[in-house]
Amino acid sequence: MKVLSPLVSIALAQNTLCAANGYTSESEVPYYGRSPAVYPSPIGDGATSPVWQDAYQRAKTLVSQLTLEEKANLTRGFSGQCVGNTGAIPRLSIPSLCFADAPDGIRGQEFVSAFPAGIHVAATWDRSLMYRYGHALGEEYQGKGINVALGPVAGPLGRVARGGRNWEGLGADPYLAGGGMGAITKGFKDAGVIATAKHWLLNEEEWRRNPGDMGEALSSNVDDRTLHELYVFPFMDSLREGVGSVMCSYQRANHSYGCQNSKLLNGVLKTELGFEGFVVSDWEAQHAGVASANAGLDVVMPDGGFWGHNLTEAVSNGSVSSERLDDMATRILATWFSAGQDEGYPSPAVYSESEKHSPVDVQADHATLIREIGSAGTVLVKNVDNALPFTNSTRYLSVYGYDATVSEAPWANPSRYGGGYEVNFGWNTFNGTLITGGGSGGSTPPYVVSPFQALQERASRNRGTLRWDFYSENPSPAYVNSDACLIFINAYASEAFDRLSLTDEFSDNLVRNVAANCSNTIVIIHSTGIRTVNAWINHPNVTAVLFAGLPGQESGHSLVDILHGDISPSGRLPYTVAKNESDYGHLLNSTISFDAFPEVNFTEGLYIDYRAFDRDGIEPRFEFGFGLSYATFQYSDLEIISTRNSISPLVDPKIPIIQGGHPELWDVLFNATFSLTNTGDVSASEVAQLYIGIPNAPIRQLRGFERVPLESGETKQVTFPVTRRDLSIWDVVSQQWRLQTANYTLFVGASSRILHLNGTLEIV
Repeated sequence: MKVLSPLVSIALAQNTLCAANGYTSESEVPYYGRSPAVYPSPIGDGATSPVWQDAYQRAKTLVSQLTLEEKANLTRGFSGQCVGNTGAIPRLSIPSLCFADAPDGIRGQEFVSAFPAGIHVAATWDRSLMYRYGHALGEEYQGKGINVALGPVAGPLGRVARGGRNWEGLGADPYLAGGGMGAITKGFKDAGVIATAKHWLLNEEEWRRNPGDMGEALSSNVDDRTLHELYVFPFMDSLREGVGSVMCSYQRANHSYGCQNSKLLNGVLKTELGFEGFVVSDWEAQHAGVASANAGLDVVMPDGGFWGHNLTEAVSNGSVSSERLDDMATRILATWFSAGQDEGYPSPAVYSESEKHSPVDVQADHATLIREIGSAGTVLVKNVDNALPFTNSTRYLSVYGYDATVSEAPWANPSRYGGGYEVNFGWNTFNGTLITGGGSGGSTPPYVVSPFQALQERASRNRGTLRWDFYSENPSPAYVNSDACLIFINAYASEAFDRLSLTDEFSDNLVRNVAANCSNTIVIIHSTGIRTVNAWINHPNVTAVLFAGLPGQESGHSLVDILHGDISPSGRLPYTVAKNESDYGHLLNSTISFDAFPEVNFTEGLYIDYRAFDRDGIEPRFEFGFGLSYATFQYSDLEIISTRNSISPLVDPKIPIIQGGHPELWDVLFNATFSLTNTGDVSASEVAQLYIGIPNAPIRQLRGFERVPLESGETKQVTFPVTRRDLSIWDVVSQQWRLQTANYTLFVGASSRILHLNGTLEIV
């Protein structure tokens, strides 16, 4: 049994950090810039649930039969059929476990689906769709015989506006990201696949994420409270839903490499949060053998790293205890048992394109779900005089922009679509429509329905007319009979580098040039995240703008369903779009340093994205949570009702920790209930949002969301359960989540700044 106990902390703080976060003394910011040692690594025991308990009993029985070499063999990666492979022990029928990515579709394979990217799923603000997404992905991984899926992603969270991998994650708010992490993890788990929550932790930029010729990797330096309330927070949801694997990250955290950081692995993950599964390194992220073993790493990828024979020698000479090695092996096997993969799991059906083989088709009817999520995550941010949806009389369209069509075979450029496991990261703007980002997180589409293809299908059905010019920066003047001019642009990002800009001159010129000659110009942006639009958003001829995200293989169908009004848009921004890039301040760019020991100080503390804009009084172009609909909605009758659960300041220390944290953190303390009415003329879904003003914290923080489908004139009652964790702050002295004795203000509305209702609750 694990009982939460205070951990050693070292108060090394900066006065500027204290002031920035409202802390009154340096003692409130323990171990800023330095990670305290937390040893030994906790021994997993399966006590957090009956499923884990049974799995651990079986795993320990099996481990007791293994030799030293066999135990070490389980912990190291091998080259083989999959992107990662653990060692097998044939004499005991223990197979090699197959690891593969990406978090939005199986990379480099045929007869698999290309799902929307994480940032697009976050833009749906719909837990049901998030779960269905995870389950469908899990079915494909299971069908291919892949034991461990490398996703979902909450690291990066999105601290840096130009971060290269923000699109893999689930938005720039820990509560929204946590909702996605929990739902997707449950979907994977219910499909029988081991999910991997990544990247643990503080992997917020790509610049110098690994050591190299210039020196060591970047160190992300963060205080204890910010660590918990922002960056640990979304992983808690994944852990609570039973995630079996956590991937440690590349960069250093408080000057200790992520995969040998004993505070993060032994202290936070395995003690505070009761993690029962195994920690796997990111590929080539292990930088020491004994240190990583004792700090809590359980599996090293891809090819043995510093382990293998070295690990057996370290155990033999006492540098690593035999108990630690037993725990590594037990955690791996217990996770395998807990997923039920010992009971007839398929053998891996993962192939290279150069092999002759019999393909295994795992697509099922997932295209239908992909199309639905694609539409649900499309965000309408401007719609003047009901330019959208198109009416039956809208039959003549002019189409412009490089993003409208597929101008290159997706599989011809592995660097863009993740085709194959040896990934390079180059890219060319004019490769066509954007459905995923670059690098190991990118999917490999079986086909791509481009926007132009879907527009042609609709034009054919409606006996309409299209005219197009995909590549000119200054196309010929619009055809005079055009009902609308559609412009398709995009904003790309990839693993291995951070973005250099949130806009590009060619695309901005294209929009201005078309709008100069077309009075009904509609701009569609496929983007990996934030894309500023200041250059043309107020042009009087730009009548509508859609942030169409990274929607996956059914991209065109998802979009045309919105354009023609088959579906009312309900997507909401999972990040803040500023008027000017400078509005993001020091959170715009990655930290460029050529020092031998580069570092970035998270001096902003809790104030990233909308929290920073709210604090500094900066008006965004489009705020976090914003999105338009073809309907209108009325909010009314807010009630805040206590559940009578305990509101003691701290949780009961006698209650054992479960995976995900202290069980009382998940107790519902209040229910916020209100009425939501569709006052428009069409059926539509509204994304209602709850924000809470927590004392001694950002003025408002997201603490509830629900996508509510409503027929015209229909009213539904919506309830947001408010948990102890939702109201707590991390107390750095007691090393506990603390409820404050205070009044808390609740806001309910349609975005972080469109707040229709408010009320208070009191903790006494």
